[in-house]
Amino acid sequence: MDILTLILVSIPSGILGAIAGLGGGVILVPVLVMMGVPIKYAITSSMVAVIATSSGSAAAYVRRKLTNIRVAMFLEVFTITGAIIGAILTVYIPPKPLYFIFGLFLTASLISMRKRISEELPIVEKQDRISSWLRLEGDYFDENLGMIVRYKLTNALLGGVGMVFAGLAGGMLGIGAGVFKVSVFELILKMPSKPSSSTSNFIIGMTALAGASVYLFSGLIQAYFVAPIVTGMLIGSMIGARILNKLSNRTVRIIFIMILLYAVIQMLYRGVTV
Repeated sequence: MDILTLILVSIPSGILGAIAGLGGGVILVPVLVMMGVPIKYAITSSMVAVIATSSGSAAAYVRRKLTNIRVAMFLEVFTITGAIIGAILTVYIPPKPLYFIFGLFLTASLISMRKRISEELPIVEKQDRISSWLRLEGDYFDENLGMIVRYKLTNALLGGVGMVFAGLAGGMLGIGAGVFKVSVFELILKMPSKPSSSTSNFIIGMTALAGASVYLFSGLIQAYFVAPIVTGMLIGSMIGARILNKLSNRTVRIIFIMILLYAVIQMLYRGVTV
């Protein structure tokens, strides 16, 4: 497989990953496998590429104040905890039923997200006490709406539990948990789609860094193969970061729903064939 092909294949994954807040691995891994890449190398390459996606888009998102760093730091604690627990439980629990369990969770998220597809911005009338104490709120300039959008998050503890669940999914199944994280942001915490995607990208990069370190010492990361994928994903993520704020929140949500549907099908397929 030549370098140019790998770069061109990775660019669309980087664009969609940056826009939807998924890192791009959920799209890239199946494509690489269909092209004949062994699954282990596809997963490890994707893990390193997610760091590139996060790095490429994070700087732009933070500069535009789309990323809510306070929220990211709060939820990252729960995500890492879930990932550690998931990695430990993997030794004792077979993966087959897990695909169906997490697949059902994503299906419920898909249905809930579908009901909100026409909603441009979520409305939080009143924060719960913990969310208010933690000051889980923010604002950003929406280029599509031409106005500053101020938002407040709610259900902080329930969102933390959801992030533990997202970490479990990543730790137990070895998948990127971006679809779970964005679902928690939008459905539980009531975060607008654009800061939801950008904050998810920020968190994913830090989580992937830990996983990539393990893969590096295991010898599964091959520089000659990973380098063009990282290059393509980085280019794509920088393009996606420029596009995101020009789209409507509804469009971002539609893109996420399409990828979420794809993830549900992939999850259930793995459950049947694993």
